[in-house]
Amino acid sequence: MRDVNAGLLPLLLAALLLPAACSVRDSDGHGPQPDYRDVPLRSSIQNVQPMTGIVLWNDNRLSSRDFIQLEYSYVGYDEVATEADPESWSWARVERILASAASHRHQAILRFFDTYPGRATAVPAFLKRLPDYRETRARSEGLWTFFPDWSHPAWQGFVQEFFRRFAARYDRDPRLAFLQAGFGLWAEYHVYDPGEELGVNFPSKAFQAEFFRVLESSCPTLRWSISIDAADESRAPFAASPELRQIPFGLFDDSFLCRDHGGYNHDCFEFFGREKRLRAPVGGEFSYYSDHDQRHALDPSGPYGVSFEEMAAQYNVSYMIGDGQPAYQTAERIRQAGMAVGYRFRVTAFQAAAASARVTVENRGIAPIYYDAWVAVNGVRAEESLKGLCPGENKVFTVGSGGDAPALTIECDRLVAGQRIEFEADLD
Repeated sequence: MRDVNAGLLPLLLAALLLPAACSVRDSDGHGPQPDYRDVPLRSSIQNVQPMTGIVLWNDNRLSSRDFIQLEYSYVGYDEVATEADPESWSWARVERILASAASHRHQAILRFFDTYPGRATAVPAFLKRLPDYRETRARSEGLWTFFPDWSHPAWQGFVQEFFRRFAARYDRDPRLAFLQAGFGLWAEYHVYDPGEELGVNFPSKAFQAEFFRVLESSCPTLRWSISIDAADESRAPFAASPELRQIPFGLFDDSFLCRDHGGYNHDCFEFFGREKRLRAPVGGEFSYYSDHDQRHALDPSGPYGVSFEEMAAQYNVSYMIGDGQPAYQTAERIRQAGMAVGYRFRVTAFQAAAASARVTVENRGIAPIYYDAWVAVNGVRAEESLKGLCPGENKVFTVGSGGDAPALTIECDRLVAGQRIEFEADLD
């Protein structure tokens, strides 16, 4: 009788002698595993990253400098809506701001406002001429100030239509990084003096809810924010209608680092929660409550014993308006502070095969990136985006390109010419 084991011996020897380069199957059995090899990579972050950092106003004489990436501007509604017919509105002022920022290799932050202390409202003239439109006047911030007629349906309808048309033009415009929206003085969501009278000098909660839904539906891409003062249930609808907090708006804090920040400001941030800060950008402005606040905002221990970097990390800050800081700090200190906020990517592993690559990226910053950005190898992007990679998290990205000398970059369509997302790497 023939020995069965003797017949198996040639097969076993053939299996042992298979070339080492042959593919092996994934542990899940779904297909061949590429023969990845480690790729050496060295890179460093030398600049403030796009859509982050300390912000100067667009008309600041230093706004073209490279220690910032963002430029801020107020715009009144009446600067655009010069005629009753929306088709005749002039967006020239907005275009000048965006073009100017892009010419500096920067992006813009815009805030539209209707009320400014000591001024007439920015309500368009054709609305003010309506016979039943009636504004109020009162002293605010020590100055006689006019307030819109928030009882008038034409004004309410205009505000909603304005942002629909604005978004239709600029939702995907890379020259615009962020939009700030709101009501009251400077659109900062308060009228401290003489106080908010809902439906009179401040919009009703019902209108506010409609407004947020309009922005949500009109801006699928553009990231927009409101003031942390909207946490106050006496003026805003979020406490009574918590589902509104799920709308993906960000937050801005216009008295950052003030003496009492650990009280009121902190409570406002906590009201909205950390999850919101990781879904949409946090920004603001250094406190102007006193000259001391401005003069010492970027001191090593800040104005009141807490550094800007420490407090920014606590609230996941991506940007902070500091238009007055060049009077007190060097350009290098402003750059340093700007590099401490927002996202900061580090490549911790890079492997390549003939036609694919694996890249592990960690976010060592204090906030996510809020627009899509992709790891790319030889110009080929990974299918998954870096958007939403939270501080301290890492993720492995597979890219359909490799080769003997693969080139790794991070690509983002929300950048203007001359901007680049840098990353750290120290891989031998």
